Amino acid sequence: MVKRHKRTLAAIYITSDAVLAALAFVLAYWVRFKAGVIEVTKGLPPFEQYAAVLPFVAVLVPVAYYFQGLYSLRRNPSRVDDFFAVLVGSIIAVMLGVVSTLYFQAYYVGSEMKGRGVLEVSQIAWVLFLCANVVLTYGSRAAIRHLLERRWRAGVGLKRIVIVGAGDLGRLVADKILEHQEMGYQIAGFVDDRADRDHLAYRGIPLLGTTDDVTGIAQRERVDQVYVALPLEEHQRMLQVIESASKDLIDVKIVPDLLQFIALRARIEDLDGVPIINLSDVPLQGFNAFVKRTVDLVLSASALIILAVPFAILAALVRFTSKGPVFYSQERMSLDGSSFTVYKFRSMYDEAEAVTGPVWARDEDPRCTPVGRFLRKTDMDELPQLLNVLKGDMSLVGPRPERPYFVEQFRHRYPQYMLRHKVKSGITGWAQVNGWRGNTSMEKRIEYDLYYIENWSLSMDFKIMWLTVVRGLGLAKQTTAY
Repeated sequence: MVKRHKRTLAAIYITSDAVLAALAFVLAYWVRFKAGVIEVTKGLPPFEQYAAVLPFVAVLVPVAYYFQGLYSLRRNPSRVDDFFAVLVGSIIAVMLGVVSTLYFQAYYVGSEMKGRGVLEVSQIAWVLFLCANVVLTYGSRAAIRHLLERRWRAGVGLKRIVIVGAGDLGRLVADKILEHQEMGYQIAGFVDDRADRDHLAYRGIPLLGTTDDVTGIAQRERVDQVYVALPLEEHQRMLQVIESASKDLIDVKIVPDLLQFIALRARIEDLDGVPIINLSDVPLQGFNAFVKRTVDLVLSASALIILAVPFAILAALVRFTSKGPVFYSQERMSLDGSSFTVYKFRSMYDEAEAVTGPVWARDEDPRCTPVGRFLRKTDMDELPQLLNVLKGDMSLVGPRPERPYFVEQFRHRYPQYMLRHKVKSGITGWAQVNGWRGNTSMEKRIEYDLYYIENWSLSMDFKIMWLTVVRGLGLAKQTTAY
């Protein structure tokens, strides 16, 4: 039922996205060539020329949105998250559209239409299409979500469910369903063998009875679906509930009791018909990893070119104001626990750790040079890490890398710490833009890093980069010595 509901919502969104993409493309043509707002200098192309591209655009936008994760049902995103997801998806669609139309123009062979502008689209029209598509798509999604939620708040079309098991696992299921009101589910209550002696409700959800009476409760409460969320030690009871519910053709879902093992998102895989639970699935794999790497290459190369002069000035300041090399290199840990050499402008006196060994950096560190204090305060000492991004050692966005010396300590002190290495480390990250940097709580830093890994999307990366600039962090500050 959950999958069916997701498919229905996805179908609604895909259809509306395709229609609105076509509408935005027509609107872009009208504004560019008919409205008289922008001067036409190279002749007026016939609408038929743009109409030929309409089917391609109507397919391209949903495809781009799919790879951006816009058809995945997640926890209620904020308006900012929604906007960035739509914006990045639309940018990807436009980029693919520009490349595709240019390709067909260059290699359109064997046709009498060759050289007559077939599939030629004005660059200004593409920009107008991008703006119109973002506005229309974002507005339509907000409207669809609002209408669905109004309908469900009125009690129309709700699916009633019962949760078997009122322990931690059952309550987690209840929390998720209550958080996902956009799914249109209503919890009738819990079924648990403690019901005969404990009638206290959780979040207003009543205990309806014991597991011996699951079928009777399901019929009485007009239940559409039963979620079995019993602990591992009640395996036999779970089998009895499944058998009893199956006899009455009640839709049953099993929630495995693996909370103590799950730190990242779990995913069901198929091994020739045998279901396998992957306990540490991350979205940053395959095509997503390729897209992220492409963005890293383009942006880091562009930044290095744009910042070439400031880069040279900073290097000269470091070189001529204190003894020692311009750059400081240090071993760090990144993807899958692999080591790499990180670069930064030297901000401390040469051989600052020769006596003390690895030491955690602190505010107003006496080991910093005068220029180094300025570099650290403005985070410009991190600029050379753009070279690490270009080389592929790091990403622009990701958990901050740590020194192996400290990693060895943290891996034993914080059980989930090593999960940060499921993705490449980054110059800035979700923890940093939320204030968890420097000498702050390691637990909170891990929590935010794991949230990023579990919920990665290209729009989230752009959001973090935007917040890095807006909140005045510059490049995310390194948390250890040097």
